[in-house]
Amino acid sequence: MDHPGRRGLYGGLGAGGLIPSTAHGVTFITHQGEAYRLPLRPGWTLMNLARLGKVPGIDGVCGGNCCCVTCHVHVDPAWRAHAGEPSAMEESMLDFASEVDAGSRLACQIRITEDLAGLVVRLPEQQLVLGL
Repeated sequence: MDHPGRRGLYGGLGAGGLIPSTAHGVTFITHQGEAYRLPLRPGWTLMNLARLGKVPGIDGVCGGNCCCVTCHVHVDPAWRAHAGEPSAMEESMLDFASEVDAGSRLACQIRITEDLAGLVVRLPEQQLVLGL
């Protein structure tokens, strides 16, 4: 099922709570295949956008401090170069995530820019923290 914005026509973020969803935003796809399209918010992190957009499966327990893995996402192969490489600290934290692959990133570490218009990320089945 497709969910433009927060399961409606609007993304629900910003002044007055209504910002129209656009085709050039960010798409989060849950493990069950539900797509959440949210408006592009340059300067925000993917984790903040997902949490405020109520995307299920992005917990962000540490508040975006790169010290948990509860915002683990899989960046679509076509977008990996645009999203950048994970830092050494992020790579170290990903050692504790489940379902890690070449596109694994922590959403709290991806800062949204205009270059990410159209970005697609997929969520793992669960946000498991291994070994902690």
